[in-house]
Amino acid sequence: MASGVGVNELCISTFQELKLKKKYKYIIFTLNSNFTEVIVEKTSSEQDYDAFLADLPETECRWAIYDFEFEKEGAGKRNKIIFLSWSPDDAKIKQKMVFASSRDALKRALNGIAVEVQGTDFGEVAHENILDKANRGN
Repeated sequence: MASGVGVNELCISTFQELKLKKKYKYIIFTLNSNFTEVIVEKTSSEQDYDAFLADLPETECRWAIYDFEFEKEGAGKRNKIIFLSWSPDDAKIKQKMVFASSRDALKRALNGIAVEVQGTDFGEVAHENILDKANRGN
């Protein structure tokens, strides 16, 4: 772990509930108040992608997992688990640095991520952009 930040067990078990049981549509992760551990901030079964985006703070970093469902031409409905590193331009520099150096610890703890996306503004994480990335590959 580059930053020395740990990943709370609840992050892993919540991810498993999303991946295997489809209990959630998305999970938003953050750091605890003293920046020592990744924790679950919010879970939701809300299907609307815009509702997910509305849960991302405009001036603070977060990570998120989103169970992205889409139609692939000739292949029907598909789901891909998206890992989003959210680091808005207006976030504090220290927070951006700690989040960037802690990302791999969380990502390694969550097995089954199909697509990774980094976003610094809402345009980068718009539905069309995620759809484009999800459609690449299988």
